Amino acid sequence: MRVRVLGSAAGGGFPQWNCACPVCRLAWDGSDKVRARTQTSLALTANDVDWLILDAAPDLRQQILQTPALRPQHPGRHSPIRGVVLTSGDVDHLAGLLCLREGHAFSLYGTETTLAQVSTATLFGVLNPAIVTRQPLRLDVPFETGFGLTVRPFAVPGKVPLYLETEHVALGEETETVIGLEIGDGAKRVFYVPGCAHVTDGLAQRLDGADLLLFDGTTFTNDEMPALGLSKKTAARMGHLAMSGEAGSLHAFDHVKLGRKVYIHINNTNPVLIEDSPERAVVTAAGWDVAHDGMEIML
Repeated sequence: MRVRVLGSAAGGGFPQWNCACPVCRLAWDGSDKVRARTQTSLALTANDVDWLILDAAPDLRQQILQTPALRPQHPGRHSPIRGVVLTSGDVDHLAGLLCLREGHAFSLYGTETTLAQVSTATLFGVLNPAIVTRQPLRLDVPFETGFGLTVRPFAVPGKVPLYLETEHVALGEETETVIGLEIGDGAKRVFYVPGCAHVTDGLAQRLDGADLLLFDGTTFTNDEMPALGLSKKTAARMGHLAMSGEAGSLHAFDHVKLGRKVYIHINNTNPVLIEDSPERAVVTAAGWDVAHDGMEIML
């Protein structure tokens, strides 16, 4: 299996277009201590011909242009993209679907909740239903893509998308609103969990023995954005688990057998984006890698 990180940043990308926080400032100034990142999306293949996209980031067109394997391979209209799987109805995961509206046939997978959010947004009517088939997923029921990859969706603690929030927001519920994905090719197993409010015993047990985990790395500390004066929302309030802290993700999987651990969906404020930062050193010492656009992992 070949895993390509198309984008590795959280919503807004890095640097974020309207942010001059200390980390973004380095990027704006052209520092070689950081590298620009687009918003989170993955591409996987088991045969180097047919590709499955996980989450359609707003930057998807740019990501395709930067990935030769995803460009047209035959004369006329063609794309090796065979399917797109959505892990939630967040704008960061849906907006890239609008980049796939030029008459290309593919399967769109999501839970009934997420597909309903797509269906009720009339803008997504640009995806011709005659050729873009919408395939509802059932939690813990695996499905075959037809090109060598099997995907099993499962619930992870999260919250509804921002645009659906009301005055009272339920945090950490395990429903089909936010899911993780287990992808296998018959030999290797990859887990993709770009959003997670906390690590449950059940989630840790599920991941045991995986060859690769790509996990929510949104912030380093829970109060990262409030401390910078950028938002009143903590990581927990946004439905994400910070890396550090007693209940953080850095050591949440120490007792779990994992081949490789990689942080993805990294917010522009997160100091681990600075390659020589103390925070990056802490993450590396704990056995984690930090995803970057264009990273490829062969399994």
